[in-house]
Parts: sequence; C-alpha cells; structure tokens
Amino acid sequence: MTAGPAFTCVLDARAKLGEGPVWSVDEQALYWVDIKGRALNRFDPATGANRAMALPEEIGCVAPRKGGGFIAGLRSGLWQLDGEGRPVTCLAANPEGQGASRFNDGKTDPAGRYLAGTLDEPKAGGKAHLYRYDRHGLAVLAGGLLTSNGLAFSPDGRTLYHADTPTFTVRRYRYDPATGAISDGEVFFRLEPKDGDRGRPDGAAVDAQGCYWSALYEGGRVARFSPDGGLLSEHPVPARCPTMVAFGGPDLRTLYVTTASAGRPADELERLPQSGGLFAMTVEVPGLPVPPFDPAA
Repeated sequence: MTAGPAFTCVLDARAKLGEGPVWSVDEQALYWVDIKGRALNRFDPATGANRAMALPEEIGCVAPRKGGGFIAGLRSGLWQLDGEGRPVTCLAANPEGQGASRFNDGKTDPAGRYLAGTLDEPKAGGKAHLYRYDRHGLAVLAGGLLTSNGLAFSPDGRTLYHADTPTFTVRRYRYDPATGAISDGEVFFRLEPKDGDRGRPDGAAVDAQGCYWSALYEGGRVARFSPDGGLLSEHPVPARCPTMVAFGGPDLRTLYVTTASAGRPADELERLPQSGGLFAMTVEVPGLPVPPFDPAA
C-alpha cells in the first residue's frame, strides 16, 4: 500500500451531509446531494459555480434520466424529478415506510436500470435493502442490511460491488447485465472495526483498470483497492467524513468526493473547517462513464 496525493477543496459548500456525486458527460457538470440539507446541487467546475435546488424531503441519491430530468431516491421512495429538481412522479414508494428508513446510495447499471438501497436509521434491525428499479418496477436484490452503500460496477458490467457501511464490509456479486440479477455474493474486503481511524466503507466508484475507490467515512481518506481486494493506496481528505466518490472532467481523470459536517464535534470542525465541502484530485487512471437512467430498461 502506498500513500497517494491528497484531495483539495473545490467547493466550500458546508453541506450537512454531502453525498451522491454523479458526473454528467453531456453537461460537463457534477450533480450531488445534501441529504440533511434537502437539496440537489449542480457544480460547474469550469466556473466554480454551484446551484442548489431545494426539495421537500431528504434526497439520498440521484442520476440523470434519459430524455431529461433525473431519477432520485428520496425518503418516501424513488421519484422522477424535472430538470430543476422538482418532484414529478413517484416511481416506487419506499416499501419499508418513512418512519425509520430512507433511500440512500444509488447508481445506474450498464443497461440503464437504477439500483438503490435504503438506510435502517435505528441501526438495530437490519431492515434495509438493496433494490433494482426498471420498467418492471421495484425488486429486492439483497436484505438484512443496516446502511446500503458503495454501489459500483466492474468495467465489463459483470461484477457488482456493494457495501453495508456499519459492518465495515464490501461484498461483490456476479451481475447479469441482461437481466439485472445478482448471484454468488462474497466478501470483497472488510476493514477491522478495532482500527477506528480507518473508517467505514461508504460511497464508491470503479476506474478503467477495475480498481475500487471507497470513501472511508470517519476515516478522513479515500482508498483504492485492486480487483482482488488488495489495498493499493490511500488519499487524505481534509474532512473526517468523506461520503462518496465520482469520476468527472473531460477525461474522467478528476476524482471528486463529497463530505459531511452534520453531527461532528466542534473541535473537529474547528480543525477541519472545510468539512461538508466538495473535494477533488487528479488521478492517472480514468474512471468509467455512468450511463443515465433509462425508463425503458
């Protein structure tokens, strides 16, 4: 394992719970969410401008939609949003109810289906799930989870990575791009809980070499793992709680990471005042373009 270059702040957003970054190739802009701030954001790296679009409830994840607008995971369910971030149609209600569950991490698969998981807020019952949404509706892919996270696909689209953050574990599955079915789940890597400074695996992305980049929540770093699960490098983030990474830029060689500030101790925020910001660094190996959600998939 090597120590890699560090991230620098490109937007001092002071988000409560920044999450869900996704790069729009067509717009050359980064969309991201502030879950606790109830906002969908659009960051333009060419100008440094960020536009926040308010939502009526917490938004956990988002993806551009083929034909315009977005698909988004809100507390109440999966929604179609218009181009200004306004809810248009509820595509699928949250099957777990809204009292102690909300949609969290999400990502489109190679065919344009949308995978999204929920968060069991009490962290006691393992009641969260990972779902697939397509033209047939909502289907359960995995259950018994605490916080569904870390979704990413291998370059050939035949391996799905998925984290359950409080268990310190990332699993991988055989993925069928033709049907969206998963099988043969196994542990990809697991961090040791006793090593608190290493953090817990949160949101993720895969690069063109098939390496898995994981934001380590409460670890203050992003880690890159080889396709066999070996730790290759770690990259410091000037925030204790990085939440999710995404590749962007014209050549997909800019790695962005969102961070959180809500609920953090005062001394930590004094020491790391850009917590809740958007950070970036240049990488040698480019990422993979994320396809838009396709309602016909």
